Amino acid sequence: MAGGVVRSVLYPDATPATRRRRAVAAFPARPAHAYAEPMTRTPSRPVDEPSDGREAPAGDAAADGAVPVTADAAPGGTRARLPARIAKRAVMLGITGVSLYLVFPTLMSVLGSAPEVATIRLRWFFAMAVLQVGSVFCQVELQRIALRSDTRLPVLTSLLAGAAFGRVVPGGAAAAATIQYGMLVRAGIPTAAVASGLTAASLLTFGALVSLPLLAVPGMLFGSFAAPRDLERVLWLGIGLFVVLAGAGAVVLTHERVVRWAGRVAQRVRNRVLRRRPPLTGLPDRLAEERRVILGVLGDRWRQALLVTVGRWLLDYLTLYAALAAVGSHPPATLVLLAYCTSQILGQVPVTPGGLGFVEAGLTGTLALAGVGAGDAVLATLLYRLFAYWLYLPAGLVAAVVHAHRYGRGDAEGEPAGAAP
Repeated sequence: MAGGVVRSVLYPDATPATRRRRAVAAFPARPAHAYAEPMTRTPSRPVDEPSDGREAPAGDAAADGAVPVTADAAPGGTRARLPARIAKRAVMLGITGVSLYLVFPTLMSVLGSAPEVATIRLRWFFAMAVLQVGSVFCQVELQRIALRSDTRLPVLTSLLAGAAFGRVVPGGAAAAATIQYGMLVRAGIPTAAVASGLTAASLLTFGALVSLPLLAVPGMLFGSFAAPRDLERVLWLGIGLFVVLAGAGAVVLTHERVVRWAGRVAQRVRNRVLRRRPPLTGLPDRLAEERRVILGVLGDRWRQALLVTVGRWLLDYLTLYAALAAVGSHPPATLVLLAYCTSQILGQVPVTPGGLGFVEAGLTGTLALAGVGAGDAVLATLLYRLFAYWLYLPAGLVAAVVHAHRYGRGDAEGEPAGAAP
């Protein structure tokens, strides 16, 4: 009865049969399961839009310009995910707070030794600054080769800005990569080249880092290497380590069988040590695939990329050793190398900005195990972190300003400034 009233109101001049046919044509019946599908939103046609005189079939969403509305696009979907996002961030902030609380005493003891920095001779500051600048230059060259870029400025500014940002937020490595990606794209480097180049550079850099402890094996088996006691001997130590590590890297990149053998050995050792966990499989294949990715991106310039990668880590390591020499401590070079590798791995822990606190705690502890006095270990850690952590913050800020002035800020989607929409 209600349907008849509606039809009589809509079509007052027609007969009952005509009203029924027009109503059915205007409001076609839908199967029951159709009401469970995503709804559509049909925008109304502007009043002044010309019409060609043809009417679209009733109920044809495509002809009417209907736009699908999914659960994700609906406002309710965003509101439903908002509490989960807030909870996740709250948990991460809580973990960061607890972690900083646990390492706070060590961090304060390191920072509390700042007045003793005035006792260090000026030449050691100059040496550490030169070593750290050299390490940054090697990183820039590696990424420039991987990106196939002819200019160094966008690589340098994006690297420093990303490194600084990664030192002030938890999960710094991922945050730094995101910042650098956007800055490189705004500088006009193609997105595909940025993605593949940064991936290859990261794989090669991390591979060199995990290979560094192998250099300490001969010293542990046959006696630790002699400890250099002045700057000249520190430099000769670096040259020796550079030659050994670069040669090993060249063998790995030119012989896939060596990569697969190393993967099998590492997989076997891991499965024997962690017997209660599910066995690791496929590691040799993954390492071989990463090797192919690196060579595919670097091409015939893999030798230059390998040399600057080795230089990046060894110059940073020598910065730590110069800090130890500056405080008058001369532990065995191999033990310092192990302490350095431990600190770098702790720096990858994503719960504090740039591994803040974890690196200080791990480095002072491992240096003490290497025979360095507690006071010297704390002061040397402060000197090293001054150049490898704190100075990146103002340098990154300046680099971000220079990059924005030179290449623009770009839009919210990370496209290059002035790019076509």
